[in-house]
Order: sequence, then structure tokens, then C-alpha cells
Amino acid sequence: MKTGADLIIDTLYDLGATEVFGYPGGTIMPVYDALFRSLERGSPVKHYLCRHEQGAGFAAVGFARSTGKTGVCIATSGPGATNLITALADAKLDSVPVVAITGQVPRPLMGTNAFQEVDVFGLSVASCKHSFQVMDQSELEDTIRQAFIIANEGRPGPVLIDIPKDVQMNTIVKQRSLVLPRQPEQTARSEQFEQAKQLILKAQKPIFYIGGGVDLAGVTDELNQVLRTTQLPAVSTLKGLGSVEPEYAYSLGMLGMHGNAGANLAVQDCDLLIALGARFDDRVTGRLASFAPNAKVLHIDIDNSEINKLRQVELAINCNLKTAMSLLHKELTVLSAEQQQSWQSWRDTCTQLAEDHQWRYDFPHDGIYAPSLLKQLSDKLTPASVVTCDVGQHQMWVAQHMSFASTKNHLSSGGAGTMGFGLPAAVGAKVARPNDQVIAVCGDGSIMMNIQELGTIKRFNLGVKVLLIDNAKLGMVKQWQELFFDQRLSETDLSDNPEFVMLAKAFDIPGQTITKQSEVAGALETLVQHDGPYFLHVKIDAGDNVWPLVPPGAANQDMIDHSQQTS
Repeated sequence: MKTGADLIIDTLYDLGATEVFGYPGGTIMPVYDALFRSLERGSPVKHYLCRHEQGAGFAAVGFARSTGKTGVCIATSGPGATNLITALADAKLDSVPVVAITGQVPRPLMGTNAFQEVDVFGLSVASCKHSFQVMDQSELEDTIRQAFIIANEGRPGPVLIDIPKDVQMNTIVKQRSLVLPRQPEQTARSEQFEQAKQLILKAQKPIFYIGGGVDLAGVTDELNQVLRTTQLPAVSTLKGLGSVEPEYAYSLGMLGMHGNAGANLAVQDCDLLIALGARFDDRVTGRLASFAPNAKVLHIDIDNSEINKLRQVELAINCNLKTAMSLLHKELTVLSAEQQQSWQSWRDTCTQLAEDHQWRYDFPHDGIYAPSLLKQLSDKLTPASVVTCDVGQHQMWVAQHMSFASTKNHLSSGGAGTMGFGLPAAVGAKVARPNDQVIAVCGDGSIMMNIQELGTIKRFNLGVKVLLIDNAKLGMVKQWQELFFDQRLSETDLSDNPEFVMLAKAFDIPGQTITKQSEVAGALETLVQHDGPYFLHVKIDAGDNVWPLVPPGAANQDMIDHSQQTS
């Protein structure tokens, strides 16, 4: 007879979730038994055994972010489920569609402090878009289907389904539909876009502020059509990188705390900020009261809670960007030569800012300079390559010095800033896109937090490449200690790091360590061309820091930059 666990796997298969990540345990064992039998039932679901539940969660995030599909992760109750929470919180803050299925103790034992019983439903409320606990087996199938809908509708996010063991084991009963309130469709009014057009046409210094919502809505093509039509400058958030075509002449790159100085100064000087799928995050704005002080704001976003939350705007349009970009392009399709000419001085100003604040790749010492290393790597990669990051200095160097043809090719933990993200996210991306190059750029601090996922790479022979940038420090924390804590370097020394290449070799992953600039070109060529997983360990100078940097509480124009630091 078909059990609840069989129904779970069959429903996942029917929804197209044929690749999932997880780790088995007591209360989820019926689901793993159903996985084992799924091939004979004609609904095979491929399971990737990660070596920690957090790794499984981040693999699901990497799978989702590199494709736009829904990532799925599975864990047992108690510590298995709690280990997923960080990955789910990361997915919520970065608006990633993930469905997590957790086991729970049988219903008669719930509330008795049974073995491995934790209220994961309660724990998940703050870290998920929505949470379910299936207490009625007749609602099992539709709960799973609804979870996939909720994870993807409106602003995407993670959904948790907590399923007691007896619900999984019992023979299925007749299923019925859940009656859930649906998120109302946000509709745009044509007169709002006429108002938007007038705001843009009257502005002397308009600039587009591109957030991660542009790619989530699938409107990068429409965005670039609008940019080509208007030829207006654009800046991007960390999650927005890759939305604007790399060759676009008036793209100023990333803004914010570690953004390009030209991008920050242009935003500070603009008189109209056109915010698309962006949320005025504190790492973008610096001191909020001083952010784009002369600008009116046009804000278009699907999430009404983000509008007027931090910055009061002149015109808010709460709708799906798919609709918005089509209507905005329609309004701006035909621009007079006079209108285009009125913006030329502003274009010239932004072009000059970009030229004045180009990244520098001259070496400040004889060792390996990470920005130059990453620029050389970027130049070697094809446009379809995926780069995942951990969190720290290397993460900002990637955002600054690498170029991306799509936001789906740049996977970086933005809102949560989770160390240990990069390696398991690369696992998920490689599973999702086996024919594309996938490189995890990691720091020596972050990689240790989920280094066990080298075991997952080994088991499934995933061709994930690891570029480890090692300064034997918790680099970003050290940089802040130097700048803001009178150089009291508390607990940031990692000089007792393991022999990383030897560690990789224990997982049958070949690699090499380099320490000299003369070794970079050959080592990068080996990394990119190697057939299968590879581990490149790069030692850099601990004195190299990330510039520019907007100090906490400062305005974006008051950034500290490299030239100020070395003069």
C-alpha cells in the first residue's frame, strides 16, 4: 500500500523536484525508504547526501539561485532540523525559493520532550516565508503543492514543511485541498507609469538603482532594453550584479559600503533615483539621511512592505516587475533628440567618475594581489560560468573585480552574510548546471565552516573548483579592528590553518598552493581547464584590505579609499 512518505516523493517528482539535498535520521527515515523505492514506482528523485544539514540547505539555495527553480532540502527532527535554520534564514533574506521538509516525532509523542523533539515549526517562523506542520494526513499532498506555490509567488522565499513520522508511515487516505488565502495580484495602473515617465523626463540627473528583484522577476532583458533606449547611468546592489549587460557603457557597477567610488558619488549627485527591485539596505545607503540627498525617488517593487520603509519616495509602484518593465519601456520607447541631449552632460559626468575611479591592479607588493587574481580569473571564464562566494574580504573582491553576465552566475550571501555559504552553494549550482563551470571562491576562515562538503563533491564526482584565498586571518573582522578598534586584533589570527591542499587530497581532490605573482597565470589555467574538481590554494598578504570602505554611520561620499590609506 502507498504510504504518506511515498506520496511525498511522488508529489516532489510531479512538481519537477527531481534533485534534492539532505541527510537522513530517525523521524525522516520513511521518506528515505520511499526515496529508495522511487525508481520502481516510476517517480525517481535523485538525492544528494550532503555531510551536514546546513550544507544540504545551502546546496538547495545554490540550486535555486543558479536556476530560478525551487531548491529542496530534507532533514530529520531535532538537531537535523535546527541545522537547516541558518540556510533558511539566508534564503529568506535573499528571497530564494526553497522548500525544506523535516521529520518530526510521531503525533502521540509531540509535546512530551521525546527523543530529538524540537519545535522546529516555532523556530522556523522568523526564518521562513511560511511554515506548515502536517497534522492531518489528508492534507499532505496539497501542503507540499501549496509550499511550492508560496515559495515562488510574489517575493520568493523559503517554506518549511514539518511532517510527523506517523503521517509519513501510515497508508495514505483520501487527499483534500487546503483552503489558504492567496496573495492578491499586485496590479499596475497605466497612469502611474505616465507619472513615472514625467518624473524621468523632468530629471536632469536620473540614475537606475538595480536590485536583486530584477532577476527574480525575470526581467533582465526588459531592463537592458530600457537602458539601451534611455542611455541612462545604472548602479547595482550586490545581488543585482549581472542584471546590467557587462558591455553597457553607463554601468557604474556596485554601490554601497564596498562599492565603486564612482557609483557612490554618482548616486550622491543624482536628482532622481529609479529603484527597481531594491530595498535600500544599510550596506547600500550608508547613513540613510545622507543617501542620495538631492534625489527624488521612483520605487518599483513587488513587496509593498519595502516601499517607504526606509526612504520616503515621490512615486511608489507596487507591482510585479514583469508588468512594470514592459509598461515603463512602452512609456520611454520614443525619446526626443532634445530629451536625450538634456541628459548628455549627466552621462559625461558619470563617465568621468567611472574613469577617475577605475580599479587599480598595480601590485602594492611582490606577493599575490587578490583583486588582480580575480580579475584574471574573470577574464578566463566563459559568460556561463558560476562563481559562489563565502563571506568576507574575498566576497567583496569578487563583487568588485569579476564580471557576470547574469545574477544567476554570482551566488553570494547578501542579507545574512553567512560564512560557510560558498562551498555547499557550489555543490547545488553544479548539480543544477552540470555542463557549466562552477567555482567556489572561499576565504580561509569561511571554508572551515562547511569544508565537510568536499565529501559530497568527492562522492558525486562534482566538478566544483575551489579557489581559496588565504591570508591566515579573519580578514574583514581584522580590517574593522584596525580601523575602528584601535588595532586591537582580537581572535582574528588563523595562522594555525591546516594544510589545505593536503586536506583536499584526503578527499581525492587534486590541487596546488601558490604564493608568487609569477605562478598565478599557470595556476588559474590549470584550475579552469582541469577535468573534475580542483583545489587552488592562494596565499596572500594579510595586510591587503578591501577599498573603498564607507565607515559605519558615514555618508557614502565619505568613503575611505586605498589612496587615502597609502598616502
